[in-house]
Amino acid sequence: MSRNLKVLIIVLLFFDIPSFAQKALKPFPQHVQYFKGTIKPDYISQRQLDRSVLDFYKQWEKRYIKTGCNPGEYFVWFERKGNKQCVSEGQGYGMIITALMADADPSAKSTYDGLYYYYKAHPGNHPHLMAWAQDKNCRDQDKSSATDGDMDIAYSLLLANTQWGSNGSINYLKEARSMITAIIQHEINPHTYSVLLSDAIEWDSKDYYDTRSSDFMPAHFKTFEKATHDTRWGKTIDNNYKLFGYMQRNYSEDAGLIPDFIVHINKKATPAPPHFLESGYDGYYNYNACRVPWRIATDYLLTGEPRAKFINDKINRWIRETTRNKPDNISAGYTLDGYDIKGRYFEALSFIAPFAVSAMVDKKNQRWLNDVWDYLVGFKLKDYDYYDNSIKLLDMIILSGNYWEPTYSSN
Repeated sequence: MSRNLKVLIIVLLFFDIPSFAQKALKPFPQHVQYFKGTIKPDYISQRQLDRSVLDFYKQWEKRYIKTGCNPGEYFVWFERKGNKQCVSEGQGYGMIITALMADADPSAKSTYDGLYYYYKAHPGNHPHLMAWAQDKNCRDQDKSSATDGDMDIAYSLLLANTQWGSNGSINYLKEARSMITAIIQHEINPHTYSVLLSDAIEWDSKDYYDTRSSDFMPAHFKTFEKATHDTRWGKTIDNNYKLFGYMQRNYSEDAGLIPDFIVHINKKATPAPPHFLESGYDGYYNYNACRVPWRIATDYLLTGEPRAKFINDKINRWIRETTRNKPDNISAGYTLDGYDIKGRYFEALSFIAPFAVSAMVDKKNQRWLNDVWDYLVGFKLKDYDYYDNSIKLLDMIILSGNYWEPTYSSN
Protein backbone atom coordinates (compact mmCIF):
# COMPACT_ATOMS: atom_id res chain seq x y z
CA MET A 1 0.00 0.00 0.00
CA SER A 2 1.41 3.37 -0.98
CA ARG A 3 2.10 6.05 1.60
CA ASN A 4 -0.39 8.44 -0.05
CA LEU A 5 -3.16 5.83 0.10
CA LYS A 6 -2.46 5.20 3.79
CA VAL A 7 -2.69 8.92 4.48
CA LEU A 8 -5.97 9.14 2.58
CA ILE A 9 -7.51 6.28 4.57
CA ILE A 10 -6.39 7.80 7.87
CA VAL A 11 -7.89 11.17 6.91
CA LEU A 12 -11.19 9.59 5.89
CA LEU A 13 -11.42 7.61 9.12
CA PHE A 14 -10.44 10.67 11.11
CA PHE A 15 -13.28 12.76 9.72
CA ASP A 16 -15.81 9.95 10.08
CA ILE A 17 -15.55 9.55 13.83
CA PRO A 18 -18.36 10.96 16.02
CA SER A 19 -16.18 13.64 17.58
CA PHE A 20 -16.27 15.49 14.28
CA ALA A 21 -20.07 15.62 14.23
CA GLN A 22 -21.66 19.02 14.72
CA LYS A 23 -21.11 19.97 18.34
CA ALA A 24 -24.15 20.28 20.60
CA LEU A 25 -24.36 23.84 21.91
CA LYS A 26 -26.79 22.94 24.72
CA PRO A 27 -25.77 19.42 25.71
CA PHE A 28 -27.73 17.38 28.20
CA PRO A 29 -27.90 18.07 31.13
CA GLN A 30 -28.66 21.79 31.12
CA HIS A 31 -30.02 22.39 34.64
CA VAL A 32 -32.34 25.19 33.59
CA GLN A 33 -33.43 27.75 36.17
CA TYR A 34 -37.19 27.79 35.74
CA PHE A 35 -39.39 30.70 36.84
CA LYS A 36 -38.84 31.94 40.40
CA GLY A 37 -40.70 29.92 43.01
CA THR A 38 -41.07 26.76 40.93
CA ILE A 39 -39.73 23.47 42.25
CA LYS A 40 -38.15 20.16 41.27
CA PRO A 41 -37.96 16.88 43.17
CA ASP A 42 -35.64 17.74 46.06
CA TYR A 43 -35.18 14.51 48.00
CA ILE A 44 -32.52 13.29 45.55
CA SER A 45 -29.53 15.02 43.97
CA GLN A 46 -29.45 16.71 40.58
CA ARG A 47 -27.03 14.02 39.46
CA GLN A 48 -29.58 11.33 40.34
CA LEU A 49 -32.32 13.19 38.47
CA ASP A 50 -30.11 13.41 35.39
CA ARG A 51 -29.15 9.75 35.64
CA SER A 52 -32.77 8.65 35.85
CA VAL A 53 -33.58 10.62 32.70
CA LEU A 54 -30.59 9.30 30.79
CA ASP A 55 -31.20 5.69 31.80
CA PHE A 56 -34.83 5.85 30.74
CA TYR A 57 -33.92 7.65 27.51
CA LYS A 58 -31.54 4.85 26.53
CA GLN A 59 -34.31 2.29 27.04
CA TRP A 60 -36.83 4.43 25.16
CA GLU A 61 -34.50 5.10 22.22
CA LYS A 62 -33.63 1.42 21.85
CA ARG A 63 -37.26 0.38 21.79
CA TYR A 64 -38.93 3.13 19.79
CA ILE A 65 -36.50 4.60 17.25
CA LYS A 66 -36.85 2.47 14.13
CA THR A 67 -35.36 2.58 10.63
CA GLY A 68 -37.72 3.86 7.93
CA CYS A 69 -38.34 2.41 4.48
CA ASN A 70 -35.88 4.82 2.85
CA PRO A 71 -32.17 5.15 3.66
CA GLY A 72 -31.38 7.69 6.37
CA GLU A 73 -34.93 7.84 7.74
CA TYR A 74 -36.08 7.04 11.28
CA PHE A 75 -39.51 6.98 12.85
CA VAL A 76 -40.95 6.61 16.35
CA TRP A 77 -42.65 3.25 16.54
CA PHE A 78 -46.37 3.46 17.36
CA GLU A 79 -46.29 -0.01 18.93
CA ARG A 80 -50.02 -0.50 19.33
CA LYS A 81 -52.08 -3.21 17.68
CA GLY A 82 -53.19 -2.58 14.12
CA ASN A 83 -51.46 -1.58 10.94
CA LYS A 84 -50.01 1.79 12.04
CA GLN A 85 -46.24 1.97 12.45
CA CYS A 86 -45.94 5.71 13.09
CA VAL A 87 -48.13 8.71 13.92
CA SER A 88 -47.04 12.34 13.69
CA GLU A 89 -47.77 12.82 17.39
CA GLY A 90 -45.06 10.28 18.22
CA GLN A 91 -42.71 11.73 15.64
CA GLY A 92 -43.02 15.11 17.35
CA TYR A 93 -42.36 13.61 20.77
CA GLY A 94 -39.28 11.83 19.46
CA MET A 95 -37.85 14.88 17.72
CA ILE A 96 -38.16 17.05 20.85
CA ILE A 97 -36.66 14.34 23.05
CA THR A 98 -33.74 13.71 20.70
CA ALA A 99 -32.86 17.41 20.38
CA LEU A 100 -32.88 17.82 24.16
CA MET A 101 -30.72 14.73 24.78
CA ALA A 102 -27.89 15.77 22.46
CA ASP A 103 -24.35 15.04 23.60
CA ALA A 104 -25.50 12.59 26.27
CA ASP A 105 -26.43 10.58 23.18
CA PRO A 106 -23.55 10.95 20.66
CA SER A 107 -25.84 9.86 17.83
CA ALA A 108 -28.60 12.36 18.67
CA LYS A 109 -28.04 14.59 15.65
CA SER A 110 -28.03 11.76 13.12
CA THR A 111 -31.12 10.32 14.78
CA TYR A 112 -32.83 13.70 14.75
CA ASP A 113 -32.02 14.23 11.08
CA GLY A 114 -33.39 10.77 10.27
CA LEU A 115 -36.62 11.62 12.07
CA TYR A 116 -36.76 14.88 10.13
CA TYR A 117 -36.27 13.11 6.79
CA TYR A 118 -39.09 10.70 7.61
CA TYR A 119 -41.39 13.65 8.39
CA LYS A 120 -40.44 15.30 5.09
CA ALA A 121 -41.10 12.06 3.21
CA HIS A 122 -44.70 12.07 4.44
CA PRO A 123 -46.26 15.46 3.73
CA GLY A 124 -49.93 16.02 4.43
CA ASN A 125 -52.26 18.20 2.39
CA HIS A 126 -49.67 20.93 2.81
CA PRO A 127 -45.99 20.18 2.08
CA HIS A 128 -44.81 21.51 5.46
CA LEU A 129 -47.32 19.52 7.53
CA MET A 130 -47.08 15.77 8.17
CA ALA A 131 -49.58 13.11 7.17
CA TRP A 132 -50.83 11.89 10.51
CA ALA A 133 -50.19 8.11 10.20
CA GLN A 134 -48.28 5.56 8.15
CA ASP A 135 -48.78 1.81 7.88
CA LYS A 136 -46.14 -0.90 8.14
CA ASN A 137 -45.18 -0.36 4.50
CA CYS A 138 -44.61 3.37 5.13
CA ARG A 139 -47.74 4.30 3.20
CA ASP A 140 -49.76 7.28 4.44
CA GLN A 141 -53.20 6.29 5.69
CA ASP A 142 -54.47 9.59 4.36
CA LYS A 143 -53.12 13.08 3.76
CA SER A 144 -54.72 14.87 6.70
CA SER A 145 -52.51 16.16 9.50
CA ALA A 146 -52.69 15.94 13.28
CA THR A 147 -52.19 19.41 14.67
CA ASP A 148 -50.39 18.40 17.87
CA GLY A 149 -47.81 16.40 15.94
CA ASP A 150 -47.11 19.31 13.62
CA MET A 151 -46.68 21.71 16.52
CA ASP A 152 -44.20 19.48 18.31
CA ILE A 153 -42.22 18.88 15.12
CA ALA A 154 -42.05 22.62 14.48
CA TYR A 155 -40.92 23.27 18.04
CA SER A 156 -38.27 20.57 17.72
CA LEU A 157 -36.86 22.28 14.63
CA LEU A 158 -36.34 25.44 16.69
CA LEU A 159 -34.62 23.33 19.33
CA ALA A 160 -32.43 21.75 16.64
CA ASN A 161 -31.47 25.19 15.31
CA THR A 162 -30.36 26.22 18.80
CA GLN A 163 -28.63 22.91 19.42
CA TRP A 164 -26.68 22.46 16.16
CA GLY A 165 -27.16 25.62 14.11
CA SER A 166 -28.69 25.80 10.64
CA ASN A 167 -25.59 25.88 8.46
CA GLY A 168 -25.45 22.13 7.87
CA SER A 169 -27.37 19.96 5.44
CA ILE A 170 -30.69 21.00 7.01
CA ASN A 171 -31.61 24.63 7.60
CA TYR A 172 -33.59 23.91 10.75
CA LEU A 173 -34.62 27.52 11.32
CA LYS A 174 -35.93 27.99 7.79
CA GLU A 175 -37.83 24.70 7.99
CA ALA A 176 -39.27 25.66 11.38
CA ARG A 177 -40.51 29.01 10.13
CA SER A 178 -42.08 27.44 7.05
CA MET A 179 -43.83 24.88 9.22
CA ILE A 180 -45.03 27.45 11.76
CA THR A 181 -46.46 29.54 8.94
CA ALA A 182 -48.29 26.50 7.57
CA ILE A 183 -49.69 25.72 11.03
CA ILE A 184 -51.09 29.22 11.58
CA GLN A 185 -52.61 29.19 8.09
CA HIS A 186 -54.10 25.69 8.07
CA GLU A 187 -54.51 24.56 11.68
CA ILE A 188 -55.61 27.69 13.56
CA ASN A 189 -59.15 29.01 13.17
CA PRO A 190 -58.77 32.63 11.97
CA HIS A 191 -62.06 33.70 13.57
CA THR A 192 -61.85 32.23 17.09
CA TYR A 193 -58.07 31.62 17.11
CA SER A 194 -58.82 28.16 18.44
CA VAL A 195 -56.74 25.18 17.38
CA LEU A 196 -58.25 23.09 14.59
CA LEU A 197 -58.14 19.30 14.80
CA SER A 198 -56.18 19.03 11.54
CA ASP A 199 -55.50 20.74 8.23
CA ALA A 200 -58.49 18.84 6.80
CA ILE A 201 -60.89 21.05 8.80
CA GLU A 202 -62.14 23.88 6.58
CA TRP A 203 -64.57 26.74 7.07
CA ASP A 204 -67.55 24.62 6.03
CA SER A 205 -66.61 21.58 8.13
CA LYS A 206 -69.05 20.67 10.90
CA ASP A 207 -66.23 20.74 13.46
CA TYR A 208 -64.68 24.04 12.34
CA TYR A 209 -65.42 25.53 15.77
CA ASP A 210 -64.31 22.52 17.80
CA THR A 211 -60.91 21.81 19.36
CA ARG A 212 -58.80 19.19 21.13
CA SER A 213 -57.75 20.70 24.46
CA SER A 214 -54.29 19.12 24.53
CA ASP A 215 -53.41 20.93 21.29
CA PHE A 216 -53.14 24.19 23.22
CA MET A 217 -49.40 24.49 23.86
CA PRO A 218 -48.88 28.09 25.00
CA ALA A 219 -45.12 27.82 25.56
CA HIS A 220 -44.75 26.55 21.98
CA PHE A 221 -46.96 29.36 20.70
CA LYS A 222 -44.90 32.06 22.43
CA THR A 223 -41.78 30.68 20.80
CA PHE A 224 -43.53 30.52 17.43
CA GLU A 225 -44.44 34.19 17.71
CA LYS A 226 -40.88 35.17 18.54
CA ALA A 227 -39.48 33.09 15.70
CA THR A 228 -41.85 34.43 13.03
CA HIS A 229 -42.97 37.83 14.40
CA ASP A 230 -46.56 36.73 13.68
CA THR A 231 -48.87 38.40 16.21
CA ARG A 232 -51.66 35.92 15.48
CA TRP A 233 -49.93 33.56 17.91
CA GLY A 234 -50.51 36.06 20.72
CA LYS A 235 -54.23 36.15 19.87
CA THR A 236 -54.28 32.34 19.85
CA ILE A 237 -52.69 32.24 23.32
CA ASP A 238 -55.12 34.80 24.75
CA ASN A 239 -58.25 33.22 23.28
CA ASN A 240 -57.36 29.71 24.39
CA TYR A 241 -56.53 30.80 27.93
CA LYS A 242 -59.95 32.51 27.99
CA LEU A 243 -61.54 29.30 26.72
CA PHE A 244 -59.85 27.16 29.36
CA GLY A 245 -60.85 29.59 32.11
CA TYR A 246 -64.45 29.46 30.90
CA MET A 247 -64.44 25.65 30.88
CA GLN A 248 -63.06 25.49 34.42
CA ARG A 249 -65.60 27.97 35.78
CA ASN A 250 -68.62 26.48 34.08
CA TYR A 251 -67.96 22.75 33.84
CA SER A 252 -65.29 21.82 36.40
CA GLU A 253 -65.45 24.37 39.18
CA ASP A 254 -64.08 22.04 41.86
CA ALA A 255 -61.55 19.92 39.93
CA GLY A 256 -60.46 22.45 37.31
CA LEU A 257 -60.32 19.75 34.63
CA ILE A 258 -60.56 20.40 30.90
CA PRO A 259 -62.29 17.85 28.62
CA ASP A 260 -60.62 16.02 25.76
CA PHE A 261 -62.65 17.95 23.18
CA ILE A 262 -64.52 21.26 23.31
CA VAL A 263 -67.26 22.10 20.80
CA HIS A 264 -69.22 25.17 19.61
CA ILE A 265 -66.49 27.63 20.56
CA ASN A 266 -68.04 30.33 18.36
CA LYS A 267 -71.34 30.22 20.30
CA LYS A 268 -71.39 28.63 23.74
CA ALA A 269 -68.42 26.36 24.31
CA THR A 270 -69.30 22.98 25.86
CA PRO A 271 -67.57 19.64 26.46
CA ALA A 272 -67.94 17.38 23.45
CA PRO A 273 -70.73 14.80 23.45
CA PRO A 274 -69.90 11.07 23.71
CA HIS A 275 -68.31 9.63 20.56
CA PHE A 276 -67.67 13.07 19.12
CA LEU A 277 -64.42 11.78 17.64
CA GLU A 278 -62.74 8.99 19.60
CA SER A 279 -64.77 7.46 22.44
CA GLY A 280 -67.70 7.73 24.80
CA TYR A 281 -65.47 9.84 27.05
CA ASP A 282 -64.74 12.65 24.59
CA GLY A 283 -66.26 15.18 27.00
CA TYR A 284 -64.28 13.87 29.97
CA TYR A 285 -60.72 14.31 31.24
CA ASN A 286 -59.41 11.37 29.26
CA TYR A 287 -56.43 10.27 27.17
CA ASN A 288 -56.09 13.59 25.32
CA ALA A 289 -56.74 16.07 28.13
CA CYS A 290 -54.41 14.17 30.46
CA ARG A 291 -51.62 16.16 28.75
CA VAL A 292 -53.13 19.55 29.61
CA PRO A 293 -51.50 20.01 33.07
CA TRP A 294 -48.06 19.38 31.52
CA ARG A 295 -48.59 21.67 28.51
CA ILE A 296 -49.98 24.51 30.62
CA ALA A 297 -47.49 24.16 33.49
CA THR A 298 -44.60 24.33 31.03
CA ASP A 299 -45.69 27.84 30.13
CA TYR A 300 -45.39 28.87 33.77
CA LEU A 301 -42.04 27.15 34.24
CA LEU A 302 -40.51 28.89 31.23
CA THR A 303 -42.26 32.26 31.20
CA GLY A 304 -44.00 32.78 34.55
CA GLU A 305 -47.39 33.05 32.82
CA PRO A 306 -49.90 33.81 35.64
CA ARG A 307 -52.85 32.33 33.74
CA ALA A 308 -51.00 29.02 33.57
CA LYS A 309 -50.42 28.99 37.31
CA PHE A 310 -54.07 29.76 38.02
CA ILE A 311 -55.22 26.80 35.92
CA ASN A 312 -52.70 24.40 37.42
CA ASP A 313 -53.22 25.56 41.02
CA LYS A 314 -56.84 24.47 40.74
CA ILE A 315 -55.91 21.09 39.29
CA ASN A 316 -53.20 20.56 41.92
CA ARG A 317 -55.57 21.25 44.81
CA TRP A 318 -58.08 18.77 43.45
CA ILE A 319 -55.70 15.91 42.54
CA ARG A 320 -53.99 16.05 45.93
CA GLU A 321 -57.34 16.05 47.70
CA THR A 322 -58.96 13.31 45.63
CA THR A 323 -55.93 11.02 45.97
CA ARG A 324 -55.35 11.91 49.63
CA ASN A 325 -51.78 12.81 48.58
CA LYS A 326 -51.11 9.22 47.52
CA PRO A 327 -49.91 8.97 43.89
CA ASP A 328 -51.02 5.33 43.62
CA ASN A 329 -54.60 6.61 43.85
CA ILE A 330 -54.29 8.48 40.52
CA SER A 331 -56.78 6.95 38.09
CA ALA A 332 -56.68 6.78 34.30
CA GLY A 333 -59.45 9.25 33.58
CA TYR A 334 -61.99 11.46 35.34
CA THR A 335 -65.34 13.11 34.88
CA LEU A 336 -65.23 16.90 34.89
CA ASP A 337 -66.70 16.76 38.39
CA GLY A 338 -63.51 15.01 39.44
CA TYR A 339 -64.78 11.47 39.86
CA ASP A 340 -62.91 8.42 38.57
CA ILE A 341 -64.15 7.05 35.28
CA LYS A 342 -65.67 3.69 36.19
CA GLY A 343 -63.23 0.84 35.65
CA ARG A 344 -60.20 3.08 35.22
CA TYR A 345 -58.51 2.22 38.51
CA PHE A 346 -55.16 1.35 36.97
CA GLU A 347 -51.82 3.09 36.51
CA ALA A 348 -51.38 5.14 33.32
CA LEU A 349 -48.14 7.08 32.99
CA SER A 350 -49.79 9.53 30.59
CA PHE A 351 -51.95 10.69 33.52
CA ILE A 352 -49.37 10.40 36.32
CA ALA A 353 -46.46 12.26 34.66
CA PRO A 354 -48.38 15.45 33.74
CA PHE A 355 -49.66 15.75 37.32
CA ALA A 356 -46.01 15.77 38.42
CA VAL A 357 -45.15 18.62 36.03
CA SER A 358 -48.25 20.48 37.21
CA ALA A 359 -47.04 20.24 40.81
CA MET A 360 -43.84 22.12 39.92
CA VAL A 361 -45.63 25.48 39.82
CA ASP A 362 -45.74 25.95 43.61
CA LYS A 363 -43.50 25.00 46.53
CA LYS A 364 -46.47 23.90 48.63
CA ASN A 365 -46.60 20.83 46.39
CA GLN A 366 -43.04 19.76 47.23
CA ARG A 367 -43.79 16.57 49.11
CA TRP A 368 -46.47 15.58 46.60
CA LEU A 369 -44.03 16.22 43.74
CA ASN A 370 -41.35 14.10 45.40
CA ASP A 371 -43.80 11.25 45.87
CA VAL A 372 -45.12 11.41 42.31
CA TRP A 373 -41.58 11.46 40.89
CA ASP A 374 -40.67 8.41 42.96
CA TYR A 375 -43.85 6.65 41.85
CA LEU A 376 -43.35 7.57 38.19
CA VAL A 377 -39.76 6.43 37.80
CA GLY A 378 -40.54 3.08 39.43
CA PHE A 379 -42.54 1.83 36.45
CA LYS A 380 -40.73 -0.30 33.88
CA LEU A 381 -40.70 0.61 30.20
CA LYS A 382 -41.64 -2.93 29.12
CA ASP A 383 -44.98 -2.70 30.93
CA TYR A 384 -46.29 0.31 28.97
CA ASP A 385 -46.72 1.41 25.38
CA TYR A 386 -45.23 4.20 23.28
CA TYR A 387 -47.74 6.83 24.44
CA ASP A 388 -47.23 6.32 28.17
CA ASN A 389 -43.47 5.90 27.87
CA SER A 390 -42.97 8.90 25.60
CA ILE A 391 -44.98 11.23 27.83
CA LYS A 392 -43.14 9.86 30.86
CA LEU A 393 -39.76 10.63 29.26
CA LEU A 394 -40.70 14.12 28.08
CA ASP A 395 -42.04 14.95 31.51
CA MET A 396 -38.98 13.49 33.26
CA ILE A 397 -36.81 15.85 31.20
CA ILE A 398 -38.93 18.77 32.42
CA LEU A 399 -39.06 17.50 36.02
CA SER A 400 -35.27 17.15 36.16
CA GLY A 401 -34.78 20.79 35.09
CA ASN A 402 -33.48 19.97 31.61
CA TYR A 403 -36.17 21.46 29.38
CA TRP A 404 -35.13 24.70 27.72
CA GLU A 405 -36.50 27.30 25.32
CA PRO A 406 -34.99 27.56 21.84
CA THR A 407 -33.32 30.73 20.70
CA TYR A 408 -33.13 32.04 17.14
CA SER A 409 -31.97 34.88 14.99
CA SER A 410 -34.11 38.01 15.02
CA ASN A 411 -33.89 38.17 11.24
